[in-house]
Amino acid sequence: MNYQALFLDIDGTILRPDHTYSERTKQAIKQVKNQGLEVFLCTGRPIIEIDDLADELGVKSLIGYNGAYAKYEGKTILNEPMPENDVDTFLRVAASKNHELILYTKDKNHFTTFEDDFVKTFKMVFQLRKNELFDKRLKDQILGITALNVDPSEANHYMINDNIRPSQVNVNGIIAAFDIIRVNMNKGEAIKRVLDELNIPLENSIAFGDGMNDKEMLQTVGVGFAMGNADNELVQYADYQTKSSEDDGIFYGLQQLGLVKEE
Repeated sequence: MNYQALFLDIDGTILRPDHTYSERTKQAIKQVKNQGLEVFLCTGRPIIEIDDLADELGVKSLIGYNGAYAKYEGKTILNEPMPENDVDTFLRVAASKNHELILYTKDKNHFTTFEDDFVKTFKMVFQLRKNELFDKRLKDQILGITALNVDPSEANHYMINDNIRPSQVNVNGIIAAFDIIRVNMNKGEAIKRVLDELNIPLENSIAFGDGMNDKEMLQTVGVGFAMGNADNELVQYADYQTKSSEDDGIFYGLQQLGLVKEE
């Protein structure tokens, strides 16, 4: 197979629980880049918070906010904010249920409060630095939302229409948080647009992920790998399951395809 593109989730895929990555993971990325593959970080995180990691890994192309925004070698090729009416509804739901929100624009992470203990923990775990309180004048610029302090039994309140599915965040035990995923604008849809821009067939692409926000990504690419530490529900959408992020799962998956070797 003539593989031409590789899409990598970050948390639980590239990064281990302690926020580090292995030398083998970095080697694997370098080896496939040397073979001419286009490599993208493809994450729910805001792009403004992953520049340092991208630089360390030598990756210049990014998909963030669960697919709402994409850059190819520094050029913006996708920018799809949420409908303003939906943002209004999410704010009302959160207020009525005593939840908090992080509303992401391309420049900042906007919190409904900084005082809540779980908010402080989430901000620390995900190392979010470019933060401000939310201003309603930004409603037309929101690329993604994470709802905090949400018991899993309450997540259905955010299913405000057929285009929305909440996806539980499960990094370092932070389970009372849900990313708001759009059916028509997610990692899989972003990959379709990116590959169309680059004239690369879907079947020539590979992806690695671990969470349910990676579902559409693994369904879209030619070969999808679920990490060994992946959400059990995600595995059914992958072609293969590799080792965990702690055990160099990206390296071993790419080795299985004949794309990398021990140096």
